[in-house]
Amino acid sequence: MEEDFKVKYVDVEKIKKDFPILNVKPHGKKLIYLDNAATTQKPIEVIKAMDKYYEELNANVYRSPHYLSALSTQAYEEARERVKKFINAKREESIVFTRNTTESINFIAYSWGMKHINEGDEILLTIAEHHSNILPWQMVAEAKKAGLKYVHLDENFRLSMKDFKEKMSDKVKLVAVQHMSNVLGIINPVEEITHIAHKYGAKVLIDGAQSVPHMPIDVQRIGCDFFAFSGHKMLGPMGIGVLYIKEDLLSDVPPFLRGGEMIDEVFEDRATFAPPPLKFEAGTPNVKGACVLVSAIDYIEKIGLSNIHNHEGELLEYGLQKMKELDFVKLYGPNDAKERGGLISFNVEGVHPHDVATILDEEGIAVRSGHHCCLPLMRYLGVPATVRASFYLYNDFEDIDALVEGLKKVRKWFK
Repeated sequence: MEEDFKVKYVDVEKIKKDFPILNVKPHGKKLIYLDNAATTQKPIEVIKAMDKYYEELNANVYRSPHYLSALSTQAYEEARERVKKFINAKREESIVFTRNTTESINFIAYSWGMKHINEGDEILLTIAEHHSNILPWQMVAEAKKAGLKYVHLDENFRLSMKDFKEKMSDKVKLVAVQHMSNVLGIINPVEEITHIAHKYGAKVLIDGAQSVPHMPIDVQRIGCDFFAFSGHKMLGPMGIGVLYIKEDLLSDVPPFLRGGEMIDEVFEDRATFAPPPLKFEAGTPNVKGACVLVSAIDYIEKIGLSNIHNHEGELLEYGLQKMKELDFVKLYGPNDAKERGGLISFNVEGVHPHDVATILDEEGIAVRSGHHCCLPLMRYLGVPATVRASFYLYNDFEDIDALVEGLKKVRKWFK
């Protein structure tokens, strides 16, 4: 590690001790986990919280008057309040628990989208979107005979706001945009995008899967209508996600799923629904997931999201500098570390990304390879796939040094 770079914002050595899985030795090597954009590892506090729920709280929520059900219901609603504060929503009724970001986006597509988007309307996306923020809107567009438009990137791999402004019109009813790209790391100006879209009367959905774990989020400041993210990308368990619905839209969004617990009255030929957010959470919810998500939020806020963001910025700056020294590596994304989040997508000249990832794995280095569920972006970039290294709070400069040395071995192997 070069002397100009030193850890300033987080105590990585101390943090690493909180993550038991980092003691795993893949192929007898030290584990260097650089696949955080796919899912993050879990600190011991989160792991213990999973056990605690089943040891002390397990019961179905709302439905029974007994002691355990009351405790479980209280913990579930406290989790909703905790998430409300975490993203600075105005009302806890705006927080809907889902399985993940994908389900949250589909929720809005099947409910709000199928109700409000009509023939001749347009849905505006970006070319860099994850499939989870493309496929649901393709479904709506096909079903309602609406149009899909894509905002492209500029010469520096950033979202072209010029193209966005040119494609906005009164026909656009929804803008669906990622906050941070899971391939390029670009952080989109969602506050500006929302402001412009609202001038045309369009609603805005933000895919926050890649941003929420890494930077402070304030949905009131952003002004968006819908915001989606997943727990497992922010130290929490898999199977729990969050959908934020702006308070003035709660009565205008119909239920996505229908069944137990989300009703007021049911007759043979009709039903009335419970008030939000219960009307959006049919069936037994992932109570354990919501409660454990609170432990993940507590851990993140103990360290501080601003500290995490700044730490990742240091790692990114160092990583970009070191990898630019490798003349056989092609990088994708803005050159300026200040314009992106903590991940690097790249390719090794003459080597398939899957081969790169396989050889790195032999060195104990876990990275992602493939199209990253972003095939339209891959075609736009003119490549079939890339390798992706993504950082989080337990990564350090030594991890990046190991990655660089691993890439030199890849080059030597194939040369």
